[in-house]
Amino acid sequence: MTLIPRWRVPRMPPSWDTQTDPATWDWADVPSLPLFILADGSGPATQQTVARVCFDSQALYVRYDCDDHDIWGTYTQRDEAIYDEEVVEIFIGPGEADPVRYFEFEVSPNEVLLDARIYNPTSQRTDLQLDIPWNCPGIRWRAGRDDAARHWWAVLVIPWAAVAPPGDLPPVWRANFYRIERPRDAAPEFSCWSPTMTDPADFHKPAYFGILELEGV
Repeated sequence: MTLIPRWRVPRMPPSWDTQTDPATWDWADVPSLPLFILADGSGPATQQTVARVCFDSQALYVRYDCDDHDIWGTYTQRDEAIYDEEVVEIFIGPGEADPVRYFEFEVSPNEVLLDARIYNPTSQRTDLQLDIPWNCPGIRWRAGRDDAARHWWAVLVIPWAAVAPPGDLPPVWRANFYRIERPRDAAPEFSCWSPTMTDPADFHKPAYFGILELEGV
């Protein structure tokens, strides 16, 4: 069994004003997760992704920075099938047990969002239920691209009120951070923080989600 990674999620930098545009926040003081690994666990991704995550009492804040020599996308509307093109993703659910119910958030380089609630009782695709019509209350997101620099980024602000159970904020969450990279001149890459050990790639493997520990909760 692959060792499941753990990550201590720091508090949001005190200099941030969360009422401002998320694209303006300085993430320099937020540590980055390890570089992404191919979903089958065979090695690091060729086109890398840097993910950063922090939190406060209101929300989880996630940023992705993506190396990409061929940035593209055709979808323009929320909840379109952006996973068939290029995206970054986070799957997340409360508690330390392998989640059966969790949330999926995706953003494309063209700033398109897909958000969904997931019921995954057996970790088998035949039993997977996706509630894509669900829209996460209060979610914020931004994305931007610099084709000349071969780089794009995305930020997600996920309100705890939308994803946490009633009561005190759980100090531990299961989550995985993903990237789907589809260069038009090469084979696609499916990479993640915690490899799901699947070929072909399947990100809906909750037993392989990593563990997030919220600092001071």
